Amino acid sequence: MTGGEWTPWEIWLAIALILAIAEIVMPGIFLIWIALGAAITGIAIYFVPLALPLQIVLFAGLCLLATYVGRRWYKDDPGDSEDPLLNDRTARLVGQIVTVSQAIEAGRGRVKVGDSQWQCKGIDSPAGAQVRIVGAEGSLLLVEGL
Repeated sequence: MTGGEWTPWEIWLAIALILAIAEIVMPGIFLIWIALGAAITGIAIYFVPLALPLQIVLFAGLCLLATYVGRRWYKDDPGDSEDPLLNDRTARLVGQIVTVSQAIEAGRGRVKVGDSQWQCKGIDSPAGAQVRIVGAEGSLLLVEGL
């Protein structure tokens, strides 16, 4: 800053910082790429001053590029996790043996999983029968008899 006034490159770096902090507060792996675009814009116009419309075009292009590269990177290398099914509740249920709470008739019924009831699809079974969860279609559990 010079004399209390912000230069354009300082404004872009401040925007980048605000977006990076917003990403930390509201994680979603998206704002960080926009923050990167703002930071690179700030660095670029420090060396090559541009008119505001060109700064905005540069920023937009860098945001698109950074988001594209970031998405590709996460797709190609999603990272290791101690619990890869952490955010896939139905996948975590596969293999569990549960009790039919509402008879499965014409392929549809309900099972008790812990303290909740889930809709299920599988071979007809009376209430009280034990079935194994073998998969899911959204929140509909796929079950088979034991």
